[in-house]
Amino acid sequence: MGDVYIENGISEMPLTAYNDTVMNMSLVIESLGFFSSMDDIFDRLLILASYIGHRCIQFVEDLALREADRYLEDLVNISAGQHLKSLRHGICKSFSEGSSSSSKPYISDRDLEICERRASGSRDEFLVDTRSEIVETNSSHVTVPFICRGLMLPLYGLQFAWRLAMSCWRSSFLYVRRAHLRVRSIASRVQRTLRGSSDDIGWLQRIPSMPSVNDGTERFLELLAGIRKGKHELPNSFVYLLIPGLFSNHSPLYFVGTKRFFSKMGLACHIAKIHSEVSVEHNAWELKQYIEELYWGSGKHVMLLGHSKGGVDAAAALCIYWNDLKDKVAGLALVQCPYGGTPVASDILREGQVADKETRRIMEFLICKLIKGDIRALEDLTYDKRKEFIMKYKLPAEQIPLISFHSEASIAPGVLATMTHIAHAELPWLPLSKFGNEESDNIVQASRQMPVVIPLSAAMAVCALHLQLRYGEKSDGLVTCRDAEVPGSVVVKPDRKLDHAWMVYSSRKMNASEADASEMCEAILTLLVELGKGKALN
Repeated sequence: MGDVYIENGISEMPLTAYNDTVMNMSLVIESLGFFSSMDDIFDRLLILASYIGHRCIQFVEDLALREADRYLEDLVNISAGQHLKSLRHGICKSFSEGSSSSSKPYISDRDLEICERRASGSRDEFLVDTRSEIVETNSSHVTVPFICRGLMLPLYGLQFAWRLAMSCWRSSFLYVRRAHLRVRSIASRVQRTLRGSSDDIGWLQRIPSMPSVNDGTERFLELLAGIRKGKHELPNSFVYLLIPGLFSNHSPLYFVGTKRFFSKMGLACHIAKIHSEVSVEHNAWELKQYIEELYWGSGKHVMLLGHSKGGVDAAAALCIYWNDLKDKVAGLALVQCPYGGTPVASDILREGQVADKETRRIMEFLICKLIKGDIRALEDLTYDKRKEFIMKYKLPAEQIPLISFHSEASIAPGVLATMTHIAHAELPWLPLSKFGNEESDNIVQASRQMPVVIPLSAAMAVCALHLQLRYGEKSDGLVTCRDAEVPGSVVVKPDRKLDHAWMVYSSRKMNASEADASEMCEAILTLLVELGKGKALN
């Protein structure tokens, strides 16, 4: 390739072959004009491709030779130093051996000069010879690896392309996997939403360790018939405490008619003043204090009747504080109580279903912001919370009489027109005069009150229809019949269609031939007293 090796090093003679080619090509290109013939165009393309190929080859060779020169210079310097050292040592050794053979005891200064002169001459010869030998013998072997290194560029390109392809494949795989997990999550949420509370309704009956229930409907109907005939057997030796359910603080007439009915019979009856829109454990503590105040104030045992969440609160008070209340409570009646839970609360607050977070935020806004309550009041009625509580605390069913009252709501079309009286509004601006006697004044006062009615029975009928169509379960609109049965209790199932709100509110469609809610409560408490006497005898 035109390289010349001299004594002092390797010099590279510039090659003019490619330069001449470049100049010739430029002259040819400048001299040529535009040709319409396809042959001329192809000739130009071939010349251009040949030029680019020669330039690439020249670049690779120049790069390889430059690296080879640098490597050879380092190798020559190291090898020359080592060879010179060994040569000097050999010359001095041979000279000393010659001197010793001639029987001279010492080496003169002249001999040392001869030794140094010979060593330097040998060094110069060695530099030329060894360098030429190294170049001749190793130039072919050194140039090859660097040329191969230049030829490795396509392999580096392939390696980069492989890594890029693998990275794209990993990204695609992760994207597909994430999409698959997202689809599975959505499918799981949809399935969980559609399944709802199918596996939770009636879970208490599926536990073998739970005590069985007894049917007391027949005796209840007998007592109710006697009450309708004026036979009141409810004793005055107890204090009767009525415990309202959820949202009772916003319903002024909750249990008011029943309390008035009991008071007319001379019975000590109270409505527990608790904040029903709080957690079950909080209300259990308040009821415990309320019961103790009634017991120490009257000296009588307390009979408890809890409706809806009020029954859950009362049962929780007995479970948690039984050691403090066992000598003060005579019995517990749970009326339409979601003791095992309710599908309505579970379907609203179930985690992992479609729009679960949005639904929870809406309920938190309604209960916490508008009603000023606690979301745990509704959450404690779900199946998960009820399972957790019942497994943690045991209700003393063997030591106290228990009654479970549940009913089935009517879903007939006529119920949609039924209105429920939940409150009354006073109208003080009516200019009505007083008549002087008490009876006339009561009539005037009643004329100033306007009843507040809402279609609560219609709403319960719609909910009951929904639960029946979705789960195939009979309910009062909010609580299924199977979830209202407390293990170890006496179950009462009336033969009438009663919704969840009927027991505490009065309906605008009053039927004189049928018992009202107050008479129902009296019959339940009368049966509870009988059960307490039976347990006392046993």
